[in-house]
Amino acid sequence: MHEWPTTVEEARQIQQQLRSAVIIQDQLGNVTRIAGVDAGFTDDQAHAAIVVLDYPSLQPLDYAEAYRSLTFPYVPGFLSFREAPVILDALEKLQIQPDLIICDGQGLAHPCRFGIACHIGVLTDIPAIGCAKSRLVGKHDPLPEERGAYVSLSDDGEEIGVVLRSRAGVKPLYISAGHRISLPTAIQYIMGCVTKYRLPAPIRAAHDLASNNRVPQLAIRPEQRSLFADE
Repeated sequence: MHEWPTTVEEARQIQQQLRSAVIIQDQLGNVTRIAGVDAGFTDDQAHAAIVVLDYPSLQPLDYAEAYRSLTFPYVPGFLSFREAPVILDALEKLQIQPDLIICDGQGLAHPCRFGIACHIGVLTDIPAIGCAKSRLVGKHDPLPEERGAYVSLSDDGEEIGVVLRSRAGVKPLYISAGHRISLPTAIQYIMGCVTKYRLPAPIRAAHDLASNNRVPQLAIRPEQRSLFADE
């Protein structure tokens, strides 16, 4: 863990220091719990929502929210310094920890190769995937319209992610490895979490909690009931 900076120069130094810790090979165990993470902002406050789903059934198991005052300005390429502190606060509140995190944002597909999924992944040492709704950096070939189609996203001759059509005829998603996962495996898990919507179910559930205050109906498995004994 590091101190949270208040200036861009301090943040840039942290990105440079931590990006060498990013692992883009598969170091996952048995993935049975996948969390979606979403963060939003008011004028002076950040709000994070996390929902943990069972995998592959995609039934909700746990959720948490957190709020924190903003101390870092809005600067493209440095959004993790606004989002990561409150996301980590929410992660600490979970009773069921995820095996994999899908972040609503970039992983390696970032100018410094250190987006929010890399940042959260390195600080928690939990495998993480970046799943963004828009492109931050890179170029790609035209993307076919069919579900599951993807093309490489490259920057300066380096593959930094893929552009993925999660559903036929909808806008694509920008998928990149965050930490302890390879790009091919990241694509498989994203598609494994896509139902009838554009966004994978963990991200959609987190967005519903953050934006619509829609609390997920938990599906508690027998071995987890003791965790909720006081509820």
